[in-house]
Amino acid sequence: MSQRKSRRTAAPKRRATVKRKPAKKAQRQPMSAQLATVLPVQEDTIRRSINWTMIAVLGLAVLAGAMMLRLPHMAAWQIGEGIGKLGFTVERVEINGIDQMERLPVYAVALDQPSMAMPNVDIAAIRQRVEALSWVQEARVSRRLPDTLVVAITERTPVAIWQHEQQLYLVDTEGEVLEEVALDAMPDLPLIIGPQANRQVANFEALMDRAPALRPMLSGATWVGNRRWDLRFQSGETLALPEGEEDAGRALLNFARMDSQNGLLGEGFRRFDMRVPDRFVVRVARDEERPAAPVESGEASEAETG
Repeated sequence: MSQRKSRRTAAPKRRATVKRKPAKKAQRQPMSAQLATVLPVQEDTIRRSINWTMIAVLGLAVLAGAMMLRLPHMAAWQIGEGIGKLGFTVERVEINGIDQMERLPVYAVALDQPSMAMPNVDIAAIRQRVEALSWVQEARVSRRLPDTLVVAITERTPVAIWQHEQQLYLVDTEGEVLEEVALDAMPDLPLIIGPQANRQVANFEALMDRAPALRPMLSGATWVGNRRWDLRFQSGETLALPEGEEDAGRALLNFARMDSQNGLLGEGFRRFDMRVPDRFVVRVARDEERPAAPVESGEASEAETG
């Protein structure tokens, strides 16, 4: 009985449990290995390419930051200053090509620099400022080591005197105003009068080239109504020309031919009017009882001859 009871009451044996190891997570392959499965290139080559690309991007970022901070410019400036201390400093300015303009403004521009060290002198800025001077048509600036700046200038050539608002100015063939002229120091140049007459200098020169024999006899010209010329001669006569370059040139050539044949100038006439084609109107000196029209008044000038 006791044995049976012991068998019944004995605890059943437990089955041994086997502990399962957790499954290992799949390791992620590097990008180079992934690309190697797609591209026909070895993994080492791809890895090196990626590394170099990252280095290049980092270098560009550093360079961009340096450029924003102007570090290369600052470094170059300091190097230029060091070269200047070795004796490469501006000591002389040589100016070539000047005939009529003053030299002092050119010296002032060339020497007005933030640094006199030759590498740091801004050649382009000097040229731009020199060409802004009224007499200068073109300028070239260069360095002559160790200590000289050379400024070569092409001057504008004055071809006429422009009377405007009771002032006299020298102008070139492009109509650029060069400088003011005193009445008692006027050069031997034709006098042109009228608003915007300075912009017609090239037109005026071409017109007078049609009849060069009349040029020495001319004392001045008025640009009338921004459309045509009145020529005044030293003998006192005025010639009214028509509008248009061709018509005016043809009329002037005919007048020069008539003057050479019949001696019109200096014969007591006051005004010749050739504004209307195929008409030659002459006003004689005895008609001067009426008040003379102002020189710059185009409408009054034209009204004289009806």
